[in-house]
Parts: sequence; C-alpha cells; structure tokens
Amino acid sequence: GLEAVEVLGKLLAHIEQNLSRRGTAYLAGDTKSVADVVVWGTLFPVLQDETSLPSELQVLRTWFQSMTLSEACRKAADSVLMPKALLEYKSYLQKQPPPCLAMERATSNEPEEEEGSEPALTEEEITAAVDAWARGVTTDATLFWGGPVALCGMRNVLITSALPYVNNVPHLGNIIGCVLSADTFARYCRLRNWNTLYVCGTDEYGTATETKAVEEGLTPQEICNKYNTIHADIYRWFDISFDYFGRTTTPYQTTIAQDIFQRLLARGFLLQDTVEQLQCEDCQRFLADRFVEGTCPFCSYEEARGDQCDKCGKLINAVELKNPQCKLCRGVPVVKPTQHLFLDLPKLEEQLEPWLEQSWATGDWTANARYITRSWIRDGLKPRCITRDLKWGTPVPLDGFRDKVFYVWFDAPIGYLSITANYTDQWERWWKNPQQVELYNFMAKDNVPFHSVIFPCSLLGADDNYTLVNHLIATEYLNYEDGKFSKSRGVGVFGDMAKDTGIPADIWRFYLLYLRPEGQDSTFSWSDLMLKNNSELLNNLGNFINRAGMFVCKFFGGTVPDMVLTPDDKRLLARVTLELHQYHQLLEKVRIRDALRCILSISRHGNQYIQVNEPWKRIKGDEKDRQRAGTVTGVAVNMASMLAVMLQPYMPSVSLAIQGQLCIPPDCFVLSHNFTCTLPPGHRVGTVSPLFQKLEHDQIEALRKRFGGGQVSGCFSAKQTPPASVTVMAPGDPQLIQELTEEVAKQGNHVRQLKANKAEKAQVDAEVAKLLELKKQLALAEGKSPEVLVPKGKRKK
Repeated sequence: GLEAVEVLGKLLAHIEQNLSRRGTAYLAGDTKSVADVVVWGTLFPVLQDETSLPSELQVLRTWFQSMTLSEACRKAADSVLMPKALLEYKSYLQKQPPPCLAMERATSNEPEEEEGSEPALTEEEITAAVDAWARGVTTDATLFWGGPVALCGMRNVLITSALPYVNNVPHLGNIIGCVLSADTFARYCRLRNWNTLYVCGTDEYGTATETKAVEEGLTPQEICNKYNTIHADIYRWFDISFDYFGRTTTPYQTTIAQDIFQRLLARGFLLQDTVEQLQCEDCQRFLADRFVEGTCPFCSYEEARGDQCDKCGKLINAVELKNPQCKLCRGVPVVKPTQHLFLDLPKLEEQLEPWLEQSWATGDWTANARYITRSWIRDGLKPRCITRDLKWGTPVPLDGFRDKVFYVWFDAPIGYLSITANYTDQWERWWKNPQQVELYNFMAKDNVPFHSVIFPCSLLGADDNYTLVNHLIATEYLNYEDGKFSKSRGVGVFGDMAKDTGIPADIWRFYLLYLRPEGQDSTFSWSDLMLKNNSELLNNLGNFINRAGMFVCKFFGGTVPDMVLTPDDKRLLARVTLELHQYHQLLEKVRIRDALRCILSISRHGNQYIQVNEPWKRIKGDEKDRQRAGTVTGVAVNMASMLAVMLQPYMPSVSLAIQGQLCIPPDCFVLSHNFTCTLPPGHRVGTVSPLFQKLEHDQIEALRKRFGGGQVSGCFSAKQTPPASVTVMAPGDPQLIQELTEEVAKQGNHVRQLKANKAEKAQVDAEVAKLLELKKQLALAEGKSPEVLVPKGKRKK
C-alpha cells in the first residue's frame, strides 16, 4: 500500500529538488523539452492535477500547472490521457491514493479505508453483484419525502450551513464552504430516504449590518431586506435545496434567544463585569468589535477585526489590537470602562469536555474541526462577553443592560432554531430531541470555535434537552487564481456574477465540489475549470452517457435490447458495485469531493467497456455479434441510469436531464447500494442529446480577464460606467489602498522570482504587465494621475 506511495513521494521530492537547485522553469532548462513532456505525461494520469501534489512542493506544482496549461499538453489531456491512459492506470489509482491523500491518512488517527481494485474481485462479490442486477429495483424503494417533523423510527437528519452575513455578497469560496457542501449532503440524505431537514438563512444582526447601513445610507432593516433577497436569488440559481431559507430578524429569534439567556442566568452561568472598551470620541459611541480594525496581537496581521483575526483565526478582544482605528471615521479610539455580561465558559467546561468526547467518538468531525477545538480547550477557556453596545440586535432582557444587545456570535447560532421555528411549529421535535435527531453543521474553518465551544456551552448551560452537533464539517479555504477574492477590487467570481458568465450552474457546482478544500486550501483556476469541464465532463462522463443512450436509439430503435451476460460483464457489474459502495462510504463520512471521483471512475469503466467491445462494429456482424452488441448497449445504458441517480446531489439539473432522456421511471430513480437493472429489455428511451458543451480557450481567457481585478474604482473614465456587480470605492479609500499596496508588493516579488529563475520571456512579460496594471490602480486609488507605465526595457530613449 504505502510503499508505492513512498516511492512516488521520493520521486516527486527529487524533481522538486532538481527544479529548485537548477533555478530553471523546466527540467532541462528555461524552455520545455522532451523530458518535461515525458515526465508530465507519466505523472498526469496518477495526479490528474497540481492540487493532488503536497502543498510544500511549490516549485513542482508551478511546473506541473505550467505544463498542464500549455496548448499541446492540454490537447493531450483532452484527447488521450484522460479517456484512455487513465483507464490503464485505474488499478493503480484504486490501490494508491494521490500522495497528498496518503500523507493525510498517514498522519491522521482515522483508519485507512479499503479502496476497491480490479484484481481484488472475489467470486462471492461477482455472484452477489449478478444476483443484485437480476433482482432489479424492489417495491419498497420508493422515495419517502420527509415532512417538517422529526419522526420516531426513522433516521432524522438535521442539516445547517453557517448563516452568511447579510451585508456581503457570497463568493465561490463562501458558497462551497457552507451552502453547496451542505446541499450536496442533504440531497444524498434524501436519496437514502432519511427524514432530512436543511435550514439556513441570513445572519442580520450586529455591527456588520450597522457598518453596511452607514456605507450605503440605508437603515439596518433596509440593508437586511436588500441583501436577504440577493442571497436567496444566488442560492436559488445555484440550485441549493433548502427546506427553508430564513433570517434572524424575527420575533422567534428574540423569544428563543432571550429564553436561552434567562435559563443561563438562572443557572448561574453568566457573569457581570466592567470591561475596558474602545470608545470613539468623534463618533461619540462605544465601538463594538467590528467597528474597530488594527494589528493582530498574535500574528501582526494589519487588518484584524476587533473580534477575530482572519489570518491566524484567533479570537481577539478589541482592546488587545495594536494601532486600533474606528472604521467609521478612521479616528483613534480611546479605552474607557463599561459594564457587560459574560458567558462563564470555565464553569461550563466540565459539561463541555465529556460531551465533546462523546460527540467525537460517535460522530464525524473533520480533522481541522477537532484540531481547532482541541487547541481552544488546551489553551484554557475564559469567560466570553455576550453583550454589545449597539442598537441593532436582540435586546438584553435585564435591568441595567436594556440599552445593549446580544453579541452576534452568541445570538447568530440561535438563528438555526428560530429559522426552523419560522418553518414549522414542530421545531422542538428537531432542536430538543437529541435522542432521535442527528445534527450536521457545515461551515468554513474560521467558524469552528463558535459551533464547537461557545454555542454548545450556551445550550448545555441552558439545560433544556437541546440537540447538539453530532457531525461538525469544516472546510479549508478556497483561493482565487494567485490570490484572494476581493469584491472591492473586482477580483474573483461572486455569487451574483456566476450566472452572467454563460456557464451553467451545474458546471459551477461540479467544479467547486471537485476541488472542495477538504484537507487543505485549494485554488479556483479558470484554466483548470476548462480542463475539468472538457476532460472529465465532456470526454468522460458526458461521452459515456451520450454514447450509451445513442446506441439504444441508433442500433435498437430506442428500445433496450436483451442482455446475455458474459464473465467479463459480470466482473464489470462487480467493479461498478464496488465503486458504488465506495461512493456510499465516502458520502456517509461527508467526504464529498472524494465521492465525486467514484462517479467519474464508473464512467471511465463504461467508456473502456464500450471501447473494448465496439458495439458499433458488432451490430454489423452475425447473430452472435449482434447479441453481444445488445448486451453491451443494455449494460451501458443501465450504468448511465445509475450514474443519473449518483449525480443528483452534485449536478441536479444534469441528473434530471439524463432521467428525461433515458425515461427512467420515478420509482427506479432511487439510490441503492447495488447496481441493478433499472432499464430492462423492452424499456424505451427518449431523445438523447449531449449533456455538456466544450469550454473554449478564448472564452476562458475573456472570463479570466473580466474577473481579474481590472474593473475597480478609479479605472473608469468619465464616459465609462462601472459594471453593476463591482463596488466602486472613491479615491483615497484606505482599505483599497492597503489591498493594492500589498498586491503590488506580492506581484513585484513574483516577477523578481521569475526573472531569477530565468522563466520564459513571454511569461515574465505577462506578469510584468499585471504588475504595471496594479501600480496604475494604486496610483488611481491614491488620487494621483498615473503615468503611462511601460516595462523598463521598452522605454523610449
């Protein structure tokens, strides 16, 4: 098992060292050579893309990506490597995970799962697969669509995704980190006939909303109404299947939050204390944490908020910030005393720790969620302030504090309960029923402490039989190309822009789920999106499903032919069944990205099966050949039928299209653990047409340029109007200037590194052009009139 991975790891490390030592962009010099093509072609079927490489092999990742994006290699990947060579590597891929996954498993405490592999098939597995195929769909397989009530005797699955702040438009990273991951799992649960409730909504109280209201000259309620609609429209376009998408500014939120507060107060889990708080004398107000920015006391990040540092993830008290500034007026606040209420976390720790141990023992918590929580416990819990000097929030129902509201991170998770209460008056059957309900929380890793420590402590202290999280699913971060998403600079794709690209929602869903940052940060890349669409969807999955359906139409008049299974066919049934079992095992563990690989692997099996048996030739032969063509076609179209169901959590519209084209009966559109004959001989299919379209290089380059940050404030002449999706910031805006200054420095270092490594002139020129554009944007943001900047070597004498 791991011996081969270790050998591959040593090989990759050797290539990394060779590239680093030579200081060249390619294996044999500054230009591509036969050596680069041969090594790349050998590695590509095993690694598939540069994200499969360990993050520490940065030079190798850069080389691999550069080779993959070159025109010749891209064509080879599309036409040869993905559809053919990968099939030859299938046995290896099944036995050996990519290096990064093997390393992840080697360092985790979780047992390594067995990977199905072709040579491992037993006679028992083959016999069982053939028996299941012959039985077909059983009568009790009809889908049960659960109602709003948790039911006795059923598996009740309650799913939440972290409530997005109402004041922001979500970008692709936000979408994959929370709502899309949760939606995929919710759809899978429904296919399993589990009674499933998936709720979410906008987090509308707190300083973030007040800040946005000031920026836009609206009231907080108007901001909430505006952005709640924007969020709902975005998620509707992405086909997110909430049972209910609500909001936190409701009477139920006030009732439930105040009830939990009163119960904590009555049980002695709240403290009152005088705290030092920042006050802006110019604004004449105490500054809640999000109205303050400064330098993180832990990692020195210069844009830390008053509640949390986005870089190191540590929680901060605003007075601990170095060089604090008021976000409203940019004045320097002063420290003054004020009274607040605290959740007594040290007192609750004796209830928290045994609950955590029990939840970890029986539930699926991601490794990062466990690590972050352990670090919190290890460092020792401290009382946590739960009130703020604000107007916009849930009122504190206690004399002496009625001019304050609850802190958003005490208040916001209670939104899961209040949103459910707005959906059904039976909400307590979900939220006060831990014996019969499994709770899954989906979020990005920065939200973990609030869901694993603070919110559970609030519910444990309230002591009202609350349902606590069983499975905490946290992703790492999704980056954009070479940097981060930035709405202010027009960098990256945000939810309200995706539909304007002309790329269907299901393609976005597929690609985001394909690179879901499960074990480490991942990066959105336009070129990789094109590669995965053209190779995995068009040439692999779409090609197989289309061919299977077309053969039924073209060779058999639209009717599924009789099938006489040979030993080879039976082995295929068993292999597909193993992939299906792996798909279930992975999704039950919420390993969403890895389970998607099982779908693509089955379609590769199907393409190989068709390619080897050549039904288009056999249909022209004798009776035996025609029978063989019929068997291959019948088995293939049934594989396509099963793939339609497996795809439903990932690409619901594509799944529905396949169901329509193949006329799959609704009672057969179920997800079992066995590969069964759902389209028997005599079944008639409908009109079959291609499912996917090729993404062209020019189209992708235009999108890369459009979302690359050129359309930002200061870049528009008096005659130009900025796109509606870009937030225009006036010249002199400190946030924009700071962002651009950092980007200029980063790009400058990148250019210097390329030159030091003697990269190709065209690559250097392209990066220099980006640097000049960034400098131009910085000058405009500073209110200066920039010169026409040209590379030094091209200046006129």
